[in-house]
Amino acid sequence: MRPSSITNEALERFGALYGIEEHIHGKPPGERLRVRQTQAVPLLEDMKRWFEATILTLSAKSDTTKAIQYSLNRWPALVYYCGDGQAEIDNLIAERALRGVAIGRRNYLFAGADTGGERAAAMYSLIGSARLNGIDPEAYLHYVIERVADYPINRIDDLLPWNVAPVLPASAHIDSIR
Repeated sequence: MRPSSITNEALERFGALYGIEEHIHGKPPGERLRVRQTQAVPLLEDMKRWFEATILTLSAKSDTTKAIQYSLNRWPALVYYCGDGQAEIDNLIAERALRGVAIGRRNYLFAGADTGGERAAAMYSLIGSARLNGIDPEAYLHYVIERVADYPINRIDDLLPWNVAPVLPASAHIDSIR
């Protein structure tokens, strides 16, 4: 899609919605819902009217028309977040969470055998569990690798992320890294 006054206007309108989200990021769901209802909903209603009026002035085959029609066809999904204080404006969080899987997808072809794939799955599980427990995965793996060789097999569960988290230094926790 080529830049134009229409595409610039649409981007400004979406930018205003993201600006609202920036101000309420991390707030309780009730507050997010209230702000969205009072600030975002009027902007979205105006945007829909603008889309409907603008699309009538464009060629039916233009990329801009297709983009506007796409938004209008999915309008309930687009505005869903305004009715749920826990919902996000987009799916960026999910996309980020899956980025590692997408990047590694080609590498899985070279796992060598089923056992290589199983080892990769175990590593992804440990790394994901470390993140879910607020631990920097690299610090967690360093901690475990230093101890696992001499660790009693009947107590290996002690090295799982949720058991290691309390004994790791604060610098190994994700909150302290950001």
